[in-house]
Amino acid sequence: MAFLTVAKFLTPPMPNVTAEYDGFELRWKFITFRPAYFKNEVYFLAAALLYVAFYFFGKKANESRAQKWFEAHKQLYQSQFSKPTHTEGLSQDGNSDFFVYSTGRRALSSLHTTFTLRPRHDLFQYLFQIVRGLIELDYKAYDEVELEFTFREPVGKDGAVPECVWAVVAKDELKKIRDARWDLTFTKTTDSPALPASLAVMSEFADITTNLLKPYGGFSLTSVLSSPAIQPYFRSLSLTDQPRARPSHPLSPSERSKRLILTLALPPSSEAGATAPLVAAAFQLVDIIAGEGKHLPGSARGGLYAALRPETKTKLRKTREDVDREIREEAVREKREEAEEQKAAARKKAQEERLSKLSAAEQKKALEREKKRMMRKTQGKVKMR
Repeated sequence: MAFLTVAKFLTPPMPNVTAEYDGFELRWKFITFRPAYFKNEVYFLAAALLYVAFYFFGKKANESRAQKWFEAHKQLYQSQFSKPTHTEGLSQDGNSDFFVYSTGRRALSSLHTTFTLRPRHDLFQYLFQIVRGLIELDYKAYDEVELEFTFREPVGKDGAVPECVWAVVAKDELKKIRDARWDLTFTKTTDSPALPASLAVMSEFADITTNLLKPYGGFSLTSVLSSPAIQPYFRSLSLTDQPRARPSHPLSPSERSKRLILTLALPPSSEAGATAPLVAAAFQLVDIIAGEGKHLPGSARGGLYAALRPETKTKLRKTREDVDREIREEAVREKREEAEEQKAAARKKAQEERLSKLSAAEQKKALEREKKRMMRKTQGKVKMR
């Protein structure tokens, strides 16, 4: 009986299908469809269709933008790598992230090309980015492509590629990159007269900047970065031997790698090849840093490391020793604090178990003694201050 009552309550009322209805209707056997009764449902259906259409349009748009950029640079990749791609075309993770993995080049173990595009397939996320950009003046949503060149030379070996941190960054990107990249905390930010006013240099020592920005024969990084065609899409170029996030413990050489990272705003599909000169310059810079630029006059045979002054090399080594010691001490301190917290929790639990076995009067006396003990302890601390 109770089940029938609940079922009756949940059953929706019968629709009004009176004979007086004179609007448009569709009939098929015992089924009658009268559109005039479905007013709100039309809007819900339209919203659902809009969302679905937005999803497929945005998904296709992202795929097209990433594919056109890669097609415009594919010939350059093929000329630089024996394996420019390890799959047919771009690898995809979701509808806004695309990847290319390239190997088979001198001085490099790999190149990871990562596309991080706006969520055009998700109407709500896309609108959220627009609204956030209107509220936060320093927030700027854009399609990004990052090229991470990993040097073949391992960390911990005094070879051609120095263990240092250096970067050229668009000034409107400084806040974002400082928040996202722990490794760039090693540097100091300055302006360079050789670069446009819209760019800043982040470097550990001026000696590194001097050697990376000076011309090598017909190659000049400052000339490439100063090009009006490049500047709208350039975000950052960094050389680093440190992880992006602060590690919880000192990393061994095998856990780190030397990398050159180029970050670009993705050009519109109609100008997909606009960044090709800068990508080509990045390959030349790799050769200069790694000592492979034999065709470039002025490049050091031993790479960037050989061009640095001895005192710069000493300071770089000391900085990393100091940071490792600081991280190690912090890890030890955190472990000690964690152990003390666990002991305190164990003592509290044991005390609670002991009190639970006492009578109400005995519990009250025990709590009063504990309160007096804590007051004496607090008073002692105040007197010591």
